[in-house]
Amino acid sequence: MACLTSIIEPLRAANEISGQHVFNWTLISEDGARVQASANVWFEPDMSLDECCKLDLLFVLSGPSSQFAQGQTSNGKLRRLARHGVTMGAISGGIFPLARAGLLDGHVTSVHWCYEAAFLGEFPNIEATEDVIVLGGTRLTASGAAAAFDLSLHMIEEVLNGDIATEVACWFQHPLVRGQGVTQRKPTFAAEITNDMLPPMVGKAVKIFSANIEDTVKIIDVARDVGVSVRQLERVFVRTTGKTPLGYYQSLRMHKARQMLLYGKDSMIQIALAVGYSSTGSMSKTYMEVFGILPKDDRKKINMFRVRENAIVPSA
Repeated sequence: MACLTSIIEPLRAANEISGQHVFNWTLISEDGARVQASANVWFEPDMSLDECCKLDLLFVLSGPSSQFAQGQTSNGKLRRLARHGVTMGAISGGIFPLARAGLLDGHVTSVHWCYEAAFLGEFPNIEATEDVIVLGGTRLTASGAAAAFDLSLHMIEEVLNGDIATEVACWFQHPLVRGQGVTQRKPTFAAEITNDMLPPMVGKAVKIFSANIEDTVKIIDVARDVGVSVRQLERVFVRTTGKTPLGYYQSLRMHKARQMLLYGKDSMIQIALAVGYSSTGSMSKTYMEVFGILPKDDRKKINMFRVRENAIVPSA
């Protein structure tokens, strides 16, 4: 719901400020039937996917587990639209169905940090980026709702001008207009601190950890690469995050495992191997220490929630 309003509302405001009906939008669902957002709000589409024509741009908005009821037909329709010059876009989890249609192959894609592990697991050959938005060419992607607002502002600047885009941002008190190359802020495992607030040596170490989720890197090697002693690295980590470097590394791995578990369909052993564990037992023990629940129970819990909320459960 937030992704939809974030892409439309700036365009509406730009029309009003410019005194011109420059931007038009149409809500589309696969079969034309109304669609329920994750916030349980219903939207009435204007048409079905099959009825689409004369579009300049089509954005796919969905959860990561969403799939078309008529996959072959609907994916084919998306591909035909792309072949006929329609720019294809996706926001947040919408990148998953667009990728399943083969329309992100060869395109750099903005992937929300919470979907990163699941996306790379399902689409290892698509180049993913932590940038909040990816602009240019025939594909536009935004990592989340706030990023969709940024993307909309860039479209306004391109079609109208920068002054109107700035005024639209001020209308909504949008703090700043982020462009391509600006990376997503991520939570750390310390209260009220995001990744951009970490001390340089900790930030550099976290990047090394993040690049070595599947293959283990030794803390002594990380300290050497950062240019400090192991003891100094441990002191700064504990002071900043409340965790030792090893503890932080384990937490990173477990959060990646949870992303795959919640948003993907990999088996437990596949998840364990992907985050550097040789068995499900050893991964489950660490997962329990971090989250207070076994991974198989966590997956069952979230799937039961999805059933109650009438959401899509990932198929095996």
